[in-house]
Amino acid sequence: MAHAPAPAPDKPLVVLTQRTIWLIFGALMASMFLSSLDQTIVSTAMPTIVGELDGVAHQGWVVTAYILAVAIGMPLYGKFGDLYGRRWPFLVAIGLFTLASAGAGMADSMLTLVLWRAVQGLGGGGLMILSQSIIADIVPASERGKYMGPLGALFGISAVLGPLLGGWLTEGPGWRWAFWINIPVGFAAFAIAWFALRLPSHRSSRPVDWAGIVSMAVATTGIVLITSWESLAQGGYDWTDGRLLGLVALTVGAVGAFVLAENRAAEPLIPLRLFKNRTFTITTLIGLVLGMGLFSAMAMLPTFLQMSTGAGVTESGWLMLPMMVGVMLTSIVSGFAVAKSGRYKAYPVAGLAVVAAGMVWLTTLSGDTSMWVFGAMIFTLGAGMGLVMQVVVLAVQNAVDPSELGTATSANNFFREVGASVGVALFTTIFTSRLTDNLGQVFAGVPGAAETGAEASLTPAMVAELPEPLHSGVIDAYADALAPSFWYLVPLVLVGFVLALFLPVIKLSDVAGMVARGEAIEDPAKVAAREQAAAEQAEADAAAERAGAPGETVGAAVGHDGDAPTDIVDR
Repeated sequence: MAHAPAPAPDKPLVVLTQRTIWLIFGALMASMFLSSLDQTIVSTAMPTIVGELDGVAHQGWVVTAYILAVAIGMPLYGKFGDLYGRRWPFLVAIGLFTLASAGAGMADSMLTLVLWRAVQGLGGGGLMILSQSIIADIVPASERGKYMGPLGALFGISAVLGPLLGGWLTEGPGWRWAFWINIPVGFAAFAIAWFALRLPSHRSSRPVDWAGIVSMAVATTGIVLITSWESLAQGGYDWTDGRLLGLVALTVGAVGAFVLAENRAAEPLIPLRLFKNRTFTITTLIGLVLGMGLFSAMAMLPTFLQMSTGAGVTESGWLMLPMMVGVMLTSIVSGFAVAKSGRYKAYPVAGLAVVAAGMVWLTTLSGDTSMWVFGAMIFTLGAGMGLVMQVVVLAVQNAVDPSELGTATSANNFFREVGASVGVALFTTIFTSRLTDNLGQVFAGVPGAAETGAEASLTPAMVAELPEPLHSGVIDAYADALAPSFWYLVPLVLVGFVLALFLPVIKLSDVAGMVARGEAIEDPAKVAAREQAAAEQAEADAAAERAGAPGETVGAAVGHDGDAPTDIVDR
């Protein structure tokens, strides 16, 4: 059942002129750049950081703490943004991220660094979710592709620029600047958002779903820790350890408690009724399997590049450039195409087919594969990714009530994040197991290799200096471990492809979220232009009818998969 629109605020309504929209969009771009750039900079500096802080055995926690905080924070920002408005949560997210960057840069131990990274994750998750939700608030779905495409491309730019900048900072001023560089960027983003992000705030009389928040946090923590068990344990525990079994039991109980809490809450954190919406369910499942499959592939490719080419972390970032070009190209092109045609279903269908083809192609990877061929492989993967990611979010936002834009957006991203965490952990386990066996065979005949554990301490520089045939043997070992592992991911992507075939086609709304909720009004000039265009179209249709030309048939009005009335167009 659709919620009634939130009551209009006491303040004057926002007039969504094109200038206002671009100012707000600029604030969102600055903030998203802050979040996305940080992740790639820090990954480059991580080997130096853990070495200086004597934390090699605990480096997995630096990544896990961030991922966990992002996942937990997403539903909170989405729900609170719907209840109280998005301006203040967005400013809080920027503030947390900037403050945590300063703290992480001053960390003198791994424990301190892990704690600050968790705070960074709380800020980063808010920046991601609120940016997508605010775009839906100010731009109608029919025009949103023009804005979401550049947001997707921003991640591609950050993925290329981050490793280069991170390498330069680590080798120059020092690794602490990989965090401190966020401070001036964060202040700038905060200032831009403070003045440009003039969004309404409002109060809600509904009680906060504390039971849902606590059980969600416990369940998410358990899922992330279970799937990260091997990398976090560093060989200290096995899979029959009592602590792991206890964690599994606690996680299952928390999931059950969360379902019960959401059924009883007056204002649930993730309303279970959303899963009655076919568009939401299908796009969320697509996000889940895509997170498990695609992000797993992306996690191991840089390692293969470094070992096979002898490239450092910075150089391997350059070698991943074709993937980012593919993401940028298709996300921008598909965004504008959706805005022009109003049709979106074809893009996730085609994108998942392209991703599956790229995965199959990667199963042929070998030590002899040229960098040109490898570049074509990952370009294919990136091109498919760019066709799916932003369009899926658009479909979700278009299919739900305007009062639940943030909740639906955050829930969709939450399940994708959980899928990525699970997928990366499982794929890493498969890859590592195969690699250990392969390297054992390569070094089997080398005197003293078993005693020194040479295969467990290889670095790209060491591999480059190995004599033949060991050098070729190690590269082949990595390729032979990685390439067949992609076959485990192909079925996941194909499941997403089949799901996309059943994605409902709902006419894109021409009303922005804030306008639908009575919090803003459209630019009068834009309204007049649309009315004139509609009048001209009606006149043309009437002329065509008089001439006997057949008109376009549009399906009857139906609901948003059970929500407010809209049109489903026969595509």
